[in-house]
Amino acid sequence: MEKRGLGRGLNSLFGDYNLLEEDESKQKQPKEVKIVEEKIVKEIKVEPQEVEIGLVDRNPAQPRRNFDEKALNELAQSIKSHGIISPLIVVKKGDRYIIVAGERRWRAAIKAKLKKVPVIIKDYDEQQIAEIAIIENLQREDLNPIESARAIKELMDKYNMTQEKVADKIGKSRPAVANTLRLLTLPEQIIELILANKISAGHARALLAVEDKSTQKELAVRVVEKKISVRDLEKLIKKLNKEKFKAPNKQRSLELDAFEKDLTRILGTKTSIIGSDKKGRIIVNYYSAEDLQRIYDVLNK
Repeated sequence: MEKRGLGRGLNSLFGDYNLLEEDESKQKQPKEVKIVEEKIVKEIKVEPQEVEIGLVDRNPAQPRRNFDEKALNELAQSIKSHGIISPLIVVKKGDRYIIVAGERRWRAAIKAKLKKVPVIIKDYDEQQIAEIAIIENLQREDLNPIESARAIKELMDKYNMTQEKVADKIGKSRPAVANTLRLLTLPEQIIELILANKISAGHARALLAVEDKSTQKELAVRVVEKKISVRDLEKLIKKLNKEKFKAPNKQRSLELDAFEKDLTRILGTKTSIIGSDKKGRIIVNYYSAEDLQRIYDVLNK
């Protein structure tokens, strides 16, 4: 699927930075380093400049909060041997510099006790800095899903952006953005488990199919204690939901099943009919105030 917005042009903005950051931990030989550095300068068309590392500050809007210490130490060792291959992207603020992309390299450079770091200075406004910080992490796919969700929500709240606008900016589909934001509706106990990487985003998405918060928590604890896979968790949840609604759904007709599917298609969201042909209830799921307004508009046509 083609990426849109800032996401589409990220490679032209950062060149091969994502790949380079991984390569830095592989102890490149000096000849290879020179080739890569020449490629960066050619693609960016701007000469990096050296600045005092003490004048560089982390971006307070950086969505990524957790950095693996072992990986940082490995990168620091590589930097000691070969220096920083790809420069940091920064903006100037007074006499200091704010990191837009490259905080991991900056942290490793501090560990390596470098006096100066190479930077490319860009003229970005506050919103662009926030957008690019999210994009850089999302495209490396190493951002914790909760950190990603919180960063997206901050973009929406701070700059009054819709899900569609955010999706366009970060090069993701609107459903992908909506599903990421849904993770924030989970109980805080589960969110902490996700942040600690004790349960995955796949586990978290599966738990969203459970309505009862207490049951969600119980299942999350079971996942951690018994190391349940995502697939097995999905099967377990499906079984629980089936048992919960088995009695009311016994008398369902094929027409009612078809009607449920039509409602889901028409409303553009998961819609469930609980009950029989004679009596029951309809559950329409929505995942944000914007999504609720969209459903209202569909029903009000």
